[in-house]
Amino acid sequence: QLQLVESGGGLVQSGESLNLSCVASRSSLDSYYIGWFRQAPGLGREVIACSFPNGAYVIWPDSMKGRSTTSRDRIMNAVNLQIDSLKPEDTGVYTCAAGQFPCSEVASRYSYWGRGTQVTVSS
Repeated sequence: QLQLVESGGGLVQSGESLNLSCVASRSSLDSYYIGWFRQAPGLGREVIACSFPNGAYVIWPDSMKGRSTTSRDRIMNAVNLQIDSLKPEDTGVYTCAAGQFPCSEVASRYSYWGRGTQVTVSS
């Protein structure tokens, strides 16, 4: 069964960048669609991005477009989420999820979930 572990979170200043990583074990990520979700304090989970098996990706929130990208590291069996120009409103727990259905904003389309990594952006 696929296991996912996120890393790369932390406390950063507004305007800085972070590269979050979602590393898989027990199975290759090559055939999976990988979603990235964010849960801000006191709010519900929000879908941020999805990485297609061929490396293409989609970013959904307008606030994240133009400063967020995903990439696949096939050697590390990982999918990364790079966020530039971080803002305090980017603060939250970032979680990756894997599914075998095409990229979707619907959380239930993803079968495997990591535990998340905390990102805190100070102003």
